[in-house]
Amino acid sequence: MPELPEVETVRRRIAPVLEGRRFERVTIDDPRLTRPEDPQEVARELEGEQVSAVDRRGKYLIVRFESGRALVIHLRMTGSVLQGAGAEGVDQHRRAVVELDDGSRIAYRDVRRFGTWLLLEPDEVETYIDARVGREPLGPAYKSRHLAESLANRRAPIKAALLDQRTLAGLGNIYVDEALWRARIHPLRPARELAGDEIKALREGIKKALAVGIARQGATLRDYRQPDGRAGSMQKEFKVYGRDGEPCDRCGTPIEKTRVAGRGTWYCPTCQTR
Repeated sequence: MPELPEVETVRRRIAPVLEGRRFERVTIDDPRLTRPEDPQEVARELEGEQVSAVDRRGKYLIVRFESGRALVIHLRMTGSVLQGAGAEGVDQHRRAVVELDDGSRIAYRDVRRFGTWLLLEPDEVETYIDARVGREPLGPAYKSRHLAESLANRRAPIKAALLDQRTLAGLGNIYVDEALWRARIHPLRPARELAGDEIKALREGIKKALAVGIARQGATLRDYRQPDGRAGSMQKEFKVYGRDGEPCDRCGTPIEKTRVAGRGTWYCPTCQTR
């Protein structure tokens, strides 16, 4: 599933293409994309809207319009937003196409069809997002005390707590494992037991893992692509994720795999003691 770095990469690539442009013609071919709303009705409502900004909150891509409305896109498991050559040609997995007033096209592709498009009215946008995600971890206003407050009463393992989007926006299975390795924290440690210095190390680990992910344009393990169709390269930088049996980059101990909150979880048993 695309996480914060993948969605941020998409945002950075399509913002210059969309901002200031008008949705000239919209085609939505998959009723699952907008359910329970009728896809043809959503397409008609989108036509004529002019884009003011392309934002992101956590894993949500937010296309804001001059009218105050917003199109909230969640890529889920296999969604991709494509432009240029990636939006052309025949593709059985293309679910929607937006034709802009300058003649360019943006296409939405989704193999497993779990992604969603939701058109919200001006008074609905922030309420909808705020109810689903916590603070942004990369903003300068995000401090260790904010992380400590969100973990203080959590009995769950730290990994499970971080996967909860209301704890922190945008983290998923990959970047939680990478952040915990950087912070030297075992994924099964109860969240509320972390000491102050561990909270600080975790905040820095989260920021570093996400920053590297963005710098490498995200991780392509199977379906994720950048809007121009290219793969990301973060998968070449993983410290623990998917590396069971390989030596830890820090101490040489073989990486081990376990399960936390039903998710495959990778860690170093020497660097991340329980």
